[in-house]
Amino acid sequence: MARIVVVTSGKGGVGKTTSSASFASGLAQRGHKTVVVDFDVGLRNLDLVMGCERRVVYDFVNVIQGEASLNQALIRDKQLENLFILPASQTRDKDALTREGVEKVLEELKEMDFEYIICDSPAGIETGALMAAYFADDALVVTNPEVSSVRDSDRILGILSAKSRRAERSDEPIQEYLLLTRYSPKRVSEGEMLSLQDIEDILRIKMIGVTPESEIVLQASNQGVPVIHMRDTDVAKAYDDIVGRYLGEERPLRFTDYEKPGLFKRMFGGK
Repeated sequence: MARIVVVTSGKGGVGKTTSSASFASGLAQRGHKTVVVDFDVGLRNLDLVMGCERRVVYDFVNVIQGEASLNQALIRDKQLENLFILPASQTRDKDALTREGVEKVLEELKEMDFEYIICDSPAGIETGALMAAYFADDALVVTNPEVSSVRDSDRILGILSAKSRRAERSDEPIQEYLLLTRYSPKRVSEGEMLSLQDIEDILRIKMIGVTPESEIVLQASNQGVPVIHMRDTDVAKAYDDIVGRYLGEERPLRFTDYEKPGLFKRMFGGK
């Protein structure tokens, strides 16, 4: 049975598409047939992060409107044969997404034996975001350690609990997980960022992982490679941990503690 996972946030620019790409890639690395769907109609950047922008011929809206089949629109990932991308349209209006159309596509993906359907949601509460959230079984709520980002994430949690199909049907509620990105223990220690404990106290949902602040994310994006493929980097390890925890593995949180430099490092310019 396919599991629909929405990757969402209340605020833009928090690393949501980066997280969608790496989360989907991590599932595929473990042998799960996975598709990642871009719900950000009009902007479309998932295909850039995944490195397949030149191969886009048909998109999500084309499929909904019957202008192309799902097989025509799906793009197989360059690195993982069991990972596929369904890109968004850059030229259509967000209202091109209808609930009936989205449901039809999701049902067809299930029939194609996808185990995980990852929905890369636009930020906030616009049409695409509400559509992505409505059909979700699980939600990765992506936030930064900033007051505005955490506040907006709290609003998204309210929508997930009230405006989803699971809420309407009184099913088991959506499983919500907190994914904290761009975390800097040093900046937290200096009072420039909210601490892990602060954020957990405010949102009160299960923490699935923390990714460190890293220039590697931008490098990976510029190369069109999900950052989980940047082997031996802290941020790639963090995303691998996140996928592991989602699949039920016990893994300790990493990259959350600040170690002050010792005297030797301070004397000789260490950071």
